[in-house]
Amino acid sequence: MIIFLERKLMASLDAYYRKEHAQEPVIVASEEAVDVLIDELMSGPVDHNLAQVHSLDRPLLPSGFPDHEVMVGASAGRNIGIIAFVDGGVGNIFSVGMPDTEPATAYFLAGHPMEYPENCEVPIALVREALKEFLLTGGNVPTCVDWKRSDLW
Repeated sequence: MIIFLERKLMASLDAYYRKEHAQEPVIVASEEAVDVLIDELMSGPVDHNLAQVHSLDRPLLPSGFPDHEVMVGASAGRNIGIIAFVDGGVGNIFSVGMPDTEPATAYFLAGHPMEYPENCEVPIALVREALKEFLLTGGNVPTCVDWKRSDLW
């Protein structure tokens, strides 16, 4: 499945959040497509509520793999989510959320459970804003998010 709304000179992302995306990731090339992606995470199966995202505008490593990774998760019932960013320059950083008043949502990438540090869930509107900023800046670390480092990954 390709989510693509035509715009000239627009940055783009690839996203993997369902098993069928392993061979053909979803292409996200507009702010509207970011909203579609987050909506799909919120309305899809509970064990597919996390997406692995890469900017197609950043250089690849000599191995051919991306030099970074962004993970975005969405919890439909609580209207919150998570954001994580990894690259060689900044290391592993996670969104700074409010102290949990409820148990944290379990996040799954295509059915596989993923661990995150405590207190990293933020309002879903901030998840949307951060992923749009990541898209529009060609893969820069979103500045709309407060970040904390973790060695969890």
